Amino acid sequence: MRGRAAEPSVLVITCLDDATADVVIEELNRRGVPVVRLDPGDFPEHVTANASFDCSGMGGTMRTQTRTVELGAVRSVYWRRPSPYTAAPDLDEQDGRWCVDQARYGLGGILAALPHAHYVNHPWRNRDAEYKPAQLATAARCGLHVPPTLITNDPVQARQFATEYAPVLYKPLWNSDYIGPDERARTVWIEDVAPQAIDAGVSRTAHLFQQRVRKTADIRMTVVADQQFAVRIDGSPGVDWRRHYDALTYTPIETPPDVIKGVHAYLDAFGLIYGAFDFGLGADGRWWLYECNPNGQWAWFPDAICQPITTALADELQHPGERA
Repeated sequence: MRGRAAEPSVLVITCLDDATADVVIEELNRRGVPVVRLDPGDFPEHVTANASFDCSGMGGTMRTQTRTVELGAVRSVYWRRPSPYTAAPDLDEQDGRWCVDQARYGLGGILAALPHAHYVNHPWRNRDAEYKPAQLATAARCGLHVPPTLITNDPVQARQFATEYAPVLYKPLWNSDYIGPDERARTVWIEDVAPQAIDAGVSRTAHLFQQRVRKTADIRMTVVADQQFAVRIDGSPGVDWRRHYDALTYTPIETPPDVIKGVHAYLDAFGLIYGAFDFGLGADGRWWLYECNPNGQWAWFPDAICQPITTALADELQHPGERA
């Protein structure tokens, strides 16, 4: 389907390589719902924006290489994993930085202000909910169980915490891009940390230390509006199950009523429609919250688990704001 969409469209904001967005787009296409996929990282080379403003509000169009969408005719936005804003390679560093800032506040501002759109989730709500200190504080207020956690740049306090609450994990506060000397991308994984391993390097920035839950399994709980999809994850030989996908088994499970109440209070507190919650299932049966990714992926699950989540998201985007 080329050209201007005649019906209200779903706008999917993401990069090219996004399997999670792919399955939602496929489902919307199957239903005949007009979809426009747009990556802000393609601006301005492959994306053209024309937004006008007057006393009646905002109007105009957004054009990619294959689609044109009326800004006032976007029924919903699935904000997934956009690429960073970029500048033309022939610009010097200062000019390039200026252009990137203008793109972020110009195009980014347009995409965040679409007049009739239902956002899953709004990018500013995603941003607010990405800070782990805010996540943990909000989760506790919402009645969810939070493991003892310390965020610090004080090595002495870190060692004391690691001694008192052993075993303790270190977790990055943000998954920054990191390129090693071999030019390969590196990932900072969640790892056990002993008190004696904590040195003066802690003083160079903020570090998150958390008591390791004595767990029997991990749980990924994906929430779409009023629906929740909890999956028990077994088989991880290490503390970070993301390193061992091939060894894992997945089992859909029921969610305790107190956890349902807590996660929906949490989403409401941040103004989110969608959230991917990670829990540890304690030996005592408690669900201990590690974090909530407001933009988390789920397409690696087997089809039997993946399809209901796909359906729920497509329903939310096709019929904005309607609850099951």
